[in-house]
Amino acid sequence: MSRSRGRRLGAFVFLSPGLTYLLVLMLVPLVLVLGTSFFQRGRFGGVVYEFTTENFGRLVDPLYLGVLGDSVRIAVLTTLLALLIGYPTAYLIARLPRKWKTVALVAIVLPFWTNFIIRIYAWIMLLNGPGLVNSGLKLLGLGPYELLYNDGAIVVGLLYSYLPLMVLPLYAAIERLDPQLREASANLGASAFTTFRKVTLPLTVPGVLTGSLFVFVPSFGNFVIPEMLGGSKSIMVGNLIRNQFLKARDWPFGSTLALALIAVLVVLLVAQAWAARRG
Repeated sequence: MSRSRGRRLGAFVFLSPGLTYLLVLMLVPLVLVLGTSFFQRGRFGGVVYEFTTENFGRLVDPLYLGVLGDSVRIAVLTTLLALLIGYPTAYLIARLPRKWKTVALVAIVLPFWTNFIIRIYAWIMLLNGPGLVNSGLKLLGLGPYELLYNDGAIVVGLLYSYLPLMVLPLYAAIERLDPQLREASANLGASAFTTFRKVTLPLTVPGVLTGSLFVFVPSFGNFVIPEMLGGSKSIMVGNLIRNQFLKARDWPFGSTLALALIAVLVVLLVAQAWAARRG
């Protein structure tokens, strides 16, 4: 009995810092946001503590549904492109000699060593009218094109920022594969494509799901990249929430939008966990 109590006490001691962190920095703000969503906006902004459910009714306004749809479309496109680029990249890294794997992985995470805002400003310099990309196209007799302040620029910025979050889980999943499985498939007469389709890809589905979630979630809620690369022509749900808090000063509706965003992400997390278990 004393030994069992000691184990429980030790578990509590080790778990209490993490639980306290989650309670204070996640649960408490979430409760505040939930409570604020049921109040009204003041005449000059802020919160008037009068109960209402009108904020939730505004979520179905076509204007806000359009912003939500655009955000989903851009995030899905970014995730698909990251998967198409990241899977071959992770596969090739996993097939490299051991001494070159470290070099390749460092190259993948190297952009994270630079400030996020500086990297986005670099893309502005590359994509603007007289930038490097249009200058190169002019040498080829093409362009110039409007490469900045549109949805394409947003996708490029999101893809550049979050591609490593796709490559690393895929690399971990591919690296864990038993090479004897691929050898057995080849010995049984399967082609390289058949081996990939029936052996490698099904066994790396957890990495695909994890990487897709890691890319989709920050892409869906991002507001810095749409603000800097999309300009005023494109707005995503993250920009909408930021504007409600800082510009319109409609904190109750901003809280409602934030709850809707959290609900979408929770559904995605549950779906990813279910798909991983099924796999």
